[in-house]
Amino acid sequence: MTRRPAPAAALRKTSTHHGAAEAAEKNRPLVEDIRLLGRILGDVIREQEGTEAYELVERVRQLSVAYRLKADASAGRVLDRLLKNLSADQTVSVIRAFSYFSHLANIAEDRHHVRRRRVHEREGHLQEGSLAMAIERLHAADHRSADIARTLEQAYISPVLTAHPTEVQRKSILDAERAVAELIGQRDELLTDEQRRENEELLRARVTQLWQTRMLRTARLTVADEIENALGYYPITFLREIPRLYRELERALPGHPVAPFLRMGHWIGGDRDGNPNVDARTLRRALSRQCETALRFYLTEVHELGSELSMSAMLAPVTAEMQALAERSPDRNVHREDEPYRRALVGLYARLASTLHELTGTEALRHAVAPQQAYAGPEEFLADLRVVERSLRHHHAQALIAPRLAPLMRAVQVFGFHLATLDLRQSSDKHEAVVAELLRVARLEDDYAALDEPARRALLLRLLDDARPLRVRGAEYSALTTSELEVFETAREARQRYGREALRHYIISHTEDVSDLLEVLLLQKEAGLLRGTLDRDAVADLIVVPLFETIGDLRQAAAIMRAYYALPGITAMVVRSGAEQDVMLGYSDSNKDGGFFTSNWELYRTEVALAEFFAALNREHGIRLRLFHGRGGTVGRGGGPSYQAILAQPPGTVNGQIRLTEQGEVIGSKYANPEIGRRNLETLVAATLEATLLHPTKSAPKAFLDAAARLSDASFAAYRALVYETPGFVDWFFAATPIREIAELNIGSRPASRKATRAIEDLRAIPWSFSWGQCRLALPGWYGFGSAVEDFLGDETTQAARLELLQRMYRQWPFFRALLSNLDMVLAKTDLRIAARYVELVEDKRAARRVFTTMRAEWERVGQALEQITGEASRLQSNPALARSIEHRFPYLDPLNHLQVELMRRFRQRKPDTAAEDPVVARLQRGIHLSINGIAAGLRNTG
Repeated sequence: MTRRPAPAAALRKTSTHHGAAEAAEKNRPLVEDIRLLGRILGDVIREQEGTEAYELVERVRQLSVAYRLKADASAGRVLDRLLKNLSADQTVSVIRAFSYFSHLANIAEDRHHVRRRRVHEREGHLQEGSLAMAIERLHAADHRSADIARTLEQAYISPVLTAHPTEVQRKSILDAERAVAELIGQRDELLTDEQRRENEELLRARVTQLWQTRMLRTARLTVADEIENALGYYPITFLREIPRLYRELERALPGHPVAPFLRMGHWIGGDRDGNPNVDARTLRRALSRQCETALRFYLTEVHELGSELSMSAMLAPVTAEMQALAERSPDRNVHREDEPYRRALVGLYARLASTLHELTGTEALRHAVAPQQAYAGPEEFLADLRVVERSLRHHHAQALIAPRLAPLMRAVQVFGFHLATLDLRQSSDKHEAVVAELLRVARLEDDYAALDEPARRALLLRLLDDARPLRVRGAEYSALTTSELEVFETAREARQRYGREALRHYIISHTEDVSDLLEVLLLQKEAGLLRGTLDRDAVADLIVVPLFETIGDLRQAAAIMRAYYALPGITAMVVRSGAEQDVMLGYSDSNKDGGFFTSNWELYRTEVALAEFFAALNREHGIRLRLFHGRGGTVGRGGGPSYQAILAQPPGTVNGQIRLTEQGEVIGSKYANPEIGRRNLETLVAATLEATLLHPTKSAPKAFLDAAARLSDASFAAYRALVYETPGFVDWFFAATPIREIAELNIGSRPASRKATRAIEDLRAIPWSFSWGQCRLALPGWYGFGSAVEDFLGDETTQAARLELLQRMYRQWPFFRALLSNLDMVLAKTDLRIAARYVELVEDKRAARRVFTTMRAEWERVGQALEQITGEASRLQSNPALARSIEHRFPYLDPLNHLQVELMRRFRQRKPDTAAEDPVVARLQRGIHLSINGIAAGLRNTG
């Protein structure tokens, strides 16, 4: 006789089954899209490569799924033998297939995110991170619309696009994938079988295009290429979606004007740190191309407005100022005599065309009349558009404002003629060398580098109080000094040409003392960017932004800023220059220096100390602090959900002011799809508003801070012991990860290492993190935390009480909760079985086992610590959507890792004298580089 389950157990079983069925139903459209794209890709492979190639790919897929999802060990052994016996050509074909499948799965997932968001909106469910939810929470907390509008008036929110040493996507691939995304997006709206067939044929065409398009670059990216790649996101996403976001805010805050607080930033073309290819020439090119992108967009929109505003004066009168604007137009076409809006817009177009030519040297695509007097600036253009707006509003045509005119006016407000604020960045040691040479040639100081810090400060302050320049007319200076001074002079000219918003920030990498900031002020003075003298009336055009990167630098950050503002004349100069102070915090180098937990803890402590100092400075002098977060894509580089990260910031550190970097594949995953792009920008705004007005974080109790400090010390010791103190670790890292192969890949204009050494200290943090992601260890995102918790808990006498404290920290402290959430995510993406395959590449087998055993033990400690603190026995228990994504995605990612290991083995075993042009070597390299691309796409974040 069968026992009947207890009612509670039956209920739980029914509930679990119902939940799974509901989730499956929600995901059904996603599964259908992935199957459709997979089927089309399979058909294309069969057509292009033959049945044998298709069947090989299918066999690899089946074995990989069995090995991953069904834990079939025999399938794993068969897969291993199969992959080892593939020829180089077969390997490349399989890698391309699985790489493209990853790309197509990403597109389907993005589409499903949009689909689910729309379902929630239709049903009236507000989503976490949406503007609607943020505004509702603010109103519930008694913040009136006027309060929110006032906050936005003082706010400055800026995502900053940066070039990236591990950017793997080609623009040609991105463009084709964008077309696939649009076609997949249309499928939910198609009503007939014929429409769906036509759509599928177009999809097949685009997938065929992808298969026949080279995935890899044949030459290393230039800075000019990187500029174009970034600008590609503007016409499709930023120029259109940012005005839509503002419109949403205007609707949520009726009757209150919304100031232009959200602006884009760039580093590409201005970031010289470690990149010898960036100079005054690339700065001019970046600014000119940015300007051209903005103006060509405005020209297109004005042309379209001319088509839409076809009203006749015989039917609809216009205001007197509108009539005057039409009369000033050189358009004398008899067919438009009674169409004042069209005539006026022809005049606006002609002036814009002249502006384009004057600022960029390029020509507009169409000319109804000859170019006219150029606009002096975006304000003048905006004033003309407002004339059109007022006339429409006063004569019952306000319905025609919202579709195109209002978004165009908002775009001009936000993007001006400069498009995005371009930052300048250089390393402090370069500034020191330039200042030293200027002083030596001027016979003011023979050996500036030998001076101690107090002597440097005294000398620099004396020079900043002196109106005279340092350069000696006719003297010859080194290439470095000449190049650096040319950048400063180009910046002065660019601000006059494109407006003050074109260049606002000068970032100093490796800021270690106050003199690093004073040197940049002195170089600004030398180029006319700082006017007056420090002791009287100095005004600096560029905000001097220290970048604190290493653990040691972060610990000194607040002390350096206090000492800087204590100097005579500095506070008054900053007030006269706009009363703004940006401070940039480096997540990547601090992580490479001290590990995941210590990096985050030191960043937190630094932010608290800076906020305390600047709160007093703000009360006395009105100077605002703006933190600039140098986050990357991976958790090891400060990545993870931006919404949670901003809400977890220490109290008093946001205040409506935030900049953060967007890098690598993260730019594509966030902004290639326009709607997802707007959602990501919306999340940034929502989080900043909530962090500013709702104060979600309170000062943490002393017990929490003390516990975090102890965890940090132990985590730091464990991390440093492995990375910097383990004999042979550097050799292990270079053998067990594809760092060597990444350095050879044409994926960025910047070298992977700052110096020609193999020292971890000199390796750039981005390729360091990227390499760990490729081999599926992601070590920078978790190592050290398990040892730290074990050490903190102590023995049986202290364990229970201390564990309860950690659990309380997780429940009550947003900083700690966000940290553990990211740790959970990164651990879920690791795979020690696959990592073990890479370890086989290490020649010293004893060292290979020793280091990997240490890593495995720490990985297990981290998992145990997470379970103890959060109570969640499995990874991503609180993020089922990501868990499902990984479950579906990783079986198709695994073959790429297996093949990458096999190709790396063959490539490294080649005879040393084999020429790089050898066809076998070339195929091996191509296969490795394709696998790097595919794995990066599958993981959805790189360095």
